[in-house]
Amino acid sequence: MPNRLAHETSPYLLQHADNPVDWWPWSEEAFDEARKRNVPVLLSIGYSSCHWCHVMAHESFEDQETAEYLNAHYVSVKVDREERPDVDAVYMEAVQAATGQGGWPMTVFLTPDAEPFYFGTYFPPAPRQGMPSFRQVLQGVHQAWDERRDEVTEVAGKIVRDLAGREISYGDAQTPGEEQLAQALLGLTREYDPQRGGFGGAPKFPPSMVLEFLLRHHARTGAEGALQMASDTCERMARGGIYDQLGGGFARYSVDRDWVVPHFEKMLYDNALLCRVYAHLWRATGSELARRVALETADFMVRELRTNEGGFASALDADSDDGSGKHVEGAYYVWTPGQLREVLGEQDADLAARHFGVTEEGTFEEGASVLQLPVRDGFVDAGKVASVRERLLAARSERPAPGRDDKVVAAWNGLAIAALAETGAYFDRPDLVEAAVAAADLLVRLHLDEQARLTRTSKDGHAGANAGVLEDYADVAEGFLALASVTGEGVWLEFAGFLVDHIVARFTDPESGSLYDTAADAERLIRRPQDPTDNAAPSGWSAAAGALLGYAAHTGSEPHREAAEKALGVVKALGPRVPRFIGWGLAVAEAVLDGPREVAVVGPSLDDEGTRSLHRTALLGTAPGAVVAVGVPESEEFPLLSGRPLVGGEPAAYVCRNFTCDAPTTEVDRLRAVLSD
Repeated sequence: MPNRLAHETSPYLLQHADNPVDWWPWSEEAFDEARKRNVPVLLSIGYSSCHWCHVMAHESFEDQETAEYLNAHYVSVKVDREERPDVDAVYMEAVQAATGQGGWPMTVFLTPDAEPFYFGTYFPPAPRQGMPSFRQVLQGVHQAWDERRDEVTEVAGKIVRDLAGREISYGDAQTPGEEQLAQALLGLTREYDPQRGGFGGAPKFPPSMVLEFLLRHHARTGAEGALQMASDTCERMARGGIYDQLGGGFARYSVDRDWVVPHFEKMLYDNALLCRVYAHLWRATGSELARRVALETADFMVRELRTNEGGFASALDADSDDGSGKHVEGAYYVWTPGQLREVLGEQDADLAARHFGVTEEGTFEEGASVLQLPVRDGFVDAGKVASVRERLLAARSERPAPGRDDKVVAAWNGLAIAALAETGAYFDRPDLVEAAVAAADLLVRLHLDEQARLTRTSKDGHAGANAGVLEDYADVAEGFLALASVTGEGVWLEFAGFLVDHIVARFTDPESGSLYDTAADAERLIRRPQDPTDNAAPSGWSAAAGALLGYAAHTGSEPHREAAEKALGVVKALGPRVPRFIGWGLAVAEAVLDGPREVAVVGPSLDDEGTRSLHRTALLGTAPGAVVAVGVPESEEFPLLSGRPLVGGEPAAYVCRNFTCDAPTTEVDRLRAVLSD
């Protein structure tokens, strides 16, 4: 019989709807039930493409005896961290403070007042490698609750007080200057892995936001070392197993330092961010590899993550059926030499094995290899390789596919909109721009209410119940600003304005200018979450700074500019110390130092060839954070077009920054030079 999760919209919660555990969704009613029964709350947080979440579910939550014990002694609450990043952030902070580490599945024991007192992540069904079994943990917590209640509540109260005291040291509320950005670059250079690209050791994550900072820093200063780190890292990732050599798109991270073996889940946010990075790398260097990867990643998102409603699904699972009914990590993606021969025949299988680095020993498990593109000397028959790739991709499509988390997350769709709009514009792919517009339309139609307040998620055309958090407002605004620049449709600037106004009014501390992850009128948790550091995606804080700055550049709004600059004070404090974890904040700081530049392109119509050439040149300018408006003279679509006539009857481009404007130009080469200066 299904439990209370049967009516939820989250695919992750629905995966647990048939568990014998009497799960509750996160709700006041669940805590009321715990008070009524005088029992603690087991809070279990995960997400649908999390491998160890599935393992723990199978081992413990599907086990009848474990479920009966849980049902007798606890109120069990299941949370999808992607639906409720605020709940996840608050309790993850507690887990990390108590244990020094965190991750998912996250297992937290709470009082009926939602105060945490015992923490963990994955617990095995039997004691293993120094870890107690899940049943032992449940019995120990139950015993402590029954016999040492005063001690438990005292611990819980102390943890909550400690969390409340962990306010962020904000710095001096000024934007970073040349000195701080140079220090950040030096810090990244020290942590850079020159042999393999990327930063730090294993596991190795794609450093998307740091790469954006490096590209912008090079564009502004000409620092060759910054460009070298960005381009080498991008090449190593694109040649590694973290990149899907057949279908395009990136896996979540590499378990090794060499980018060989990925954790196979594919997330929308990673692919959106990396698609944009590779498009920007091509813009800076003309790299053919960057062009190919940007387009293949965009095509992967549209082909495999697009929903029927026009939005983009959250993720593809790491695990899939290996053909025997058993779910195995990476089964969909890996190959043995024998499997290559089955599909390609002896001769072409040898070519494929050499080209993609497939060996008899294998690079993964049980003799299977993750496809890579090792650097080879000698001639490669491009036509033959393309044929091999097509046949392998067709054969792979016959395998049982990984599961897809179909929920549409507003923030991640905002990132995808920005990436697809720009990639489509750069490479003359109007279909990609149309996909971005369709996703933006869905967000406006389904996720925005009459007051322009955002709902975080939707699924199958139905909006979820959870309010948007700061990253939703910021990333969707970023997507709308990119769409405005690419399409010349001012309505996207207008929608971005509604969202950044909410950021200023509901997410910003009016005294210090610091930002909170939840709105002032959001559900009260044990602490109001606030984290400026970038993790898998830009923090809401740094994304908000970028959106506020872009909107201010478009409109000349001083309050929005001031809010952006105040928000960047934390980057001044953290950038020199932990540059790997505030890359997007550093990228926004680069835009502030550059202006950012405001480019207005006017022409007799958007379809006029001269107008289109100037518009394209403006979009391809590498000046950090530049905003572009295009339209007919005196159009009311964009404030930047006001007072900007044609020059001698011809289309013209106007470039301004820091309250100073260059003379308008009708020449593409002149505009290109101005924007790369």
